Amino acid sequence: MEDFKELQAKITQYENENKDLKLRLEELNDFVENASLPLHWVNAEGIIIWANEAEFVSLGYTREEYIGFPISNFHADQEVIADILFRLTNNQTLLNYPARLRCKNGDIKHVLINSSVLWKDGQFIHTRCFTRDITPLIKEQERKAEILYDLEQSETKLKIAIESTNLGTWEWDPKSNSLFWSAECKYVFGYPDAEQITFDAFIELVHPEDKSRVIKAMQNSVELNSENTHSLIYRIHRFNDREIRWIKVQWRTSYKTDRYASLLLIGTTLDITDVKYAEEKSAKLAAIIDSSNDAVISKTLSGIITSWNDSAERTFGYSADEIIGQPILTLIPPDLREEEAQILSRLSKGERVDHFETRRITKTGKLIDVSLTISPVKDRDGHIIGLSKIARDITERKQEEQRKNDFVAMVSHELKTPLTALTGYLQLLLMRAKKAGDEFGVKSLIRAEAQTKKMVSMIHDFLSLARMEEGKLQIERREVELHPLIVEIAEDAKFLTSQHTIKLIDCEDVAIFADRDKIAQVLMNLVSNAIKYSPEGGLITLGCEKQTGKVKIYVSDQGIGISPQDQKRLFERFYRVNNNGIKTVPGFGIGLYLVSEILRYHDSEIVVESEENAGSVFYFYLQTLN
Repeated sequence: MEDFKELQAKITQYENENKDLKLRLEELNDFVENASLPLHWVNAEGIIIWANEAEFVSLGYTREEYIGFPISNFHADQEVIADILFRLTNNQTLLNYPARLRCKNGDIKHVLINSSVLWKDGQFIHTRCFTRDITPLIKEQERKAEILYDLEQSETKLKIAIESTNLGTWEWDPKSNSLFWSAECKYVFGYPDAEQITFDAFIELVHPEDKSRVIKAMQNSVELNSENTHSLIYRIHRFNDREIRWIKVQWRTSYKTDRYASLLLIGTTLDITDVKYAEEKSAKLAAIIDSSNDAVISKTLSGIITSWNDSAERTFGYSADEIIGQPILTLIPPDLREEEAQILSRLSKGERVDHFETRRITKTGKLIDVSLTISPVKDRDGHIIGLSKIARDITERKQEEQRKNDFVAMVSHELKTPLTALTGYLQLLLMRAKKAGDEFGVKSLIRAEAQTKKMVSMIHDFLSLARMEEGKLQIERREVELHPLIVEIAEDAKFLTSQHTIKLIDCEDVAIFADRDKIAQVLMNLVSNAIKYSPEGGLITLGCEKQTGKVKIYVSDQGIGISPQDQKRLFERFYRVNNNGIKTVPGFGIGLYLVSEILRYHDSEIVVESEENAGSVFYFYLQTLN
């Protein structure tokens, strides 16, 4: 009976112990499942077979999304997986192994893995992996690294900036009177880099007129002991060459360690000589612009006015406040606005527009004649950033020219009638003299007729000029056989000279579409010029070169030639070549101007090739009909 009771007691004891063991096991399982440290198991194939709640919370996955999937699905670095599995399958323990895990929301977590392996009967059962999140620590390290990098970059940039701007640095200890200059500062003052500078030696380099001002400013900043930035501009005599330079210094007070230690002045030095001279030059230029009688205007590439001098206000009537910021089209009559696009096209190529005569409109609506000179404004890299325009009011000059043109036209008309009659009488007398065998009379009448033709040709030029100025020059194009016209010009030219030989070259079977009389006027002017500017005679060639769809017509001589300077202005109205050898040659400087303008009406242009003392060639192209 006692044995039964003893057995019963032992059974009760075992049951109680078993309950305690189950309770402790349940507590342990609960501890592991709900522990704050993430934990997971991985089998030999790398498949996650179990994980606690902290693991799911850490990465954001549900049990269904995590358990049963390869651990490689959740690692950001695949090469890490192979290394981890190799170590664990070879029974190596991982201690603080760094890795990166990919969360469900795409975030990357930096973790340290601590892992061991459960082996049974020599078989790999599963790993036991704990992960510790060190993402905040890594981010803090990265932030510190970025700050350190930014500091290094800032120091590098500051050093480059100082070196590129020749900005020198300095320190002055008023107590010991010691002075430190950086290499850049010594360079500004022209002081040997290897030598140490003293404050007294520095003061000796300051310009005598600025010396007391510099000393006083530095002493005041020491006495006031303020933390404000001080600035001063003064002149120095450089140590090495005694050249006067302008410098700008800035400084603040500081201390070697704390406010009870020695006071220091720490500052920078910059050579601003070029800036000072540029300011003086700009001031002079501004004074010139303001006092100029010409309107000086600047504008952007989009045509917005950005500056306006006093003369512009007098010329156009707008004050600077009224017009700055307004489009330049405000000053351009509606029928001339296409000029702006043409001018901008030329300027965009870097060209300069000189003495472009046109019309502009004032504030009151009055039209005025102006001469424009427009230049591109470029930055240091050569990029066009704006335009500068000088406008000169030439209304009075144009009116005076108009009066002259009216006078010339009137006189020319009045002279034309008697000269035509005179030419007719001379031709009758010449016929009678030839019949009478009066050799002297024939020669005299031929010369008289040639001089009369010169006058008629001159009057014809003046009338053409007047019509052109009035915009009334009419071009009547029709089919013209070139050869008969060339022959006619050559025959007429023979009356103008006895010293020159007129030669014709290949103008047969060439038809052009042009105004016959105007082209005849062009050719006669060119041949007349060749005669006038070949005072010693020689060969004058009037010829053609047939090309595909066009013909080159040229006049060459063996005369005095034309300098490169004169060639640039040869086709300007009233311009005459500046040559002492031809001062006695008559003319008004309108022949070549008319040649140029008539050809322009024919969509062509006159070109000159010349060498001094070797002759000249004038040529132009016209479209052919055959």
